[in-house]
Amino acid sequence: MKPLAAILLLFILSSCNDDDSSDNDPLPPKDAPKSIGYSIINTYPHDTSSFTQGLVVYNGRMYEGTGEYGHSKLLRVNLATGKAEQALALDDAYFGEGITILNDTIYQLTWKEGKVFAYTLDFRKVKEFNINTEGWGITTDGKELIVSTGSNQLYYYHPGTFRLMKTQSVMESGSLAFNLNELEYIDGYIYANKFQAPEIFQIEPSTGNIVGKINVNDLWKKIQAKDPVADVPNGIAYDTASKKIYITGKKWPELYEVRFSR
Repeated sequence: MKPLAAILLLFILSSCNDDDSSDNDPLPPKDAPKSIGYSIINTYPHDTSSFTQGLVVYNGRMYEGTGEYGHSKLLRVNLATGKAEQALALDDAYFGEGITILNDTIYQLTWKEGKVFAYTLDFRKVKEFNINTEGWGITTDGKELIVSTGSNQLYYYHPGTFRLMKTQSVMESGSLAFNLNELEYIDGYIYANKFQAPEIFQIEPSTGNIVGKINVNDLWKKIQAKDPVADVPNGIAYDTASKKIYITGKKWPELYEVRFSR
C-alpha cells in the first residue's frame, strides 16, 4: 500500500471510531429514581434543643421523638409556637429514636438498647417490646409497623406483639441503598431520610425500589446559615386529614410545611 493511501485509510477508520463513541455514552438506568421537587408552603419555629428522630401528625396534633443520651424525650408539640405542650423524658440509659402512631398507640424506638416503648396518647407507657436490631426510623402502613435500622432493609412488625413479619431490601437502580433513617408513609409510598445526606427517598413498598428522590440541600444550607449548630435533615410528618407534609432536622431552628411535586 502506498503511503498516501495508508494515511487516508487510517483517517477514515479514526473518523468512524469517533462517530461510534457518541453512541456508546452511558445512559441513565431505566429504573433510575425520578427527581421530585418541593416548595415551602409555611415556616414554623422549631426547638433547637430537639435532636429530632421522629415526627408524626395524628388527629391534627404533632408529636416528636428526640434522641441523645440524657436528653431523649417524647413530645407533643404546638406547631405554631414550636413549644412542647407535653413531654416525657426517657431514662438516661436510652437513646430515643423514631416514633409512629397506630390505633391511638404511640410507638417509640430506642437506638442500641433493644427496646420499643408503647404509650397511650397521654404518654402513659403500656407496653415494652424487645427488638434484636438497632432502631432508627419507624412508620406504619395502617396495618404493620415498618422499621429502619440504618441498613438497606425495612423490617415489618406486628403492632400487638412486635413479632417480625417480613423484611424488604431497598434498592436504587438495581443496587442496595443504605442509611435509611426516619420514615413516613404517605399515599402508598414510604419516604425515608437518608442519614448524613440532604436526600429523601420515595420507596415503593411492594418492591423496595426507590422510585423518587427529593434533594433538600438548598434548605439544609439555609438552615446552617441560620444556625451552624444545626445537624442533618431528619423528620417527615404527614397529616392524613389535611394532606399537609412537614419536614425538619436535628436541632433545626425551623420546621417547614412543604409540597412535593408529583
